[in-house]
Amino acid sequence: MTGEQGGAYAGLGDWTPESLSVEGEIRAVVSAPHPVLSRAGGVVDPTSEETVRLAADLVATMRVSPGCVGLAAPQIGVGAQVFAVDVTGHPKAVTVHGTFVLCNARVVEATRWKPGREGCMSVPDLTGDVKRASRLVVEGDLPGSGESVRLVTDGFEARALQHEIDHCAGLLFLDRVASAHAVYQRKVYL
Repeated sequence: MTGEQGGAYAGLGDWTPESLSVEGEIRAVVSAPHPVLSRAGGVVDPTSEETVRLAADLVATMRVSPGCVGLAAPQIGVGAQVFAVDVTGHPKAVTVHGTFVLCNARVVEATRWKPGREGCMSVPDLTGDVKRASRLVVEGDLPGSGESVRLVTDGFEARALQHEIDHCAGLLFLDRVASAHAVYQRKVYL
């Protein structure tokens, strides 16, 4: 499945992390209760050199982190609305758009809500059951070009996008669990 075409927005098209033309640096991931994780990130200029470098750093850090399918700027200590996602090869993923980074993303449609278990690199010892939309439409901007995109996805990739958009809004998955009974000690951390 690819992003919807038409209107003012298009899908991811030919965008790849290599489009950033800068090599990312691996950054340290911060853990809760670091204050940057509980503050909404600022809106960014997707064409700025700082945003492009941040996008490259997110991809580089995500790629060296086993089991990681998404990483948001607040998780590397930057209060900005930028995140990377790549669910390629994950056993729960059906719809896969490959590796991509979005800036200033927002959910414009969310349907088919289902519970599912989530974990987070910034909360390394816990997992929790979170109800998320399993069909999602998101709009955001691509770093580098600044092109506005509309991404339509479902299932596991939709869950990953919502998790990262929450990070950009200053929320952790723990803020979304129904109760303390829906939080568990992580048995294995990849």
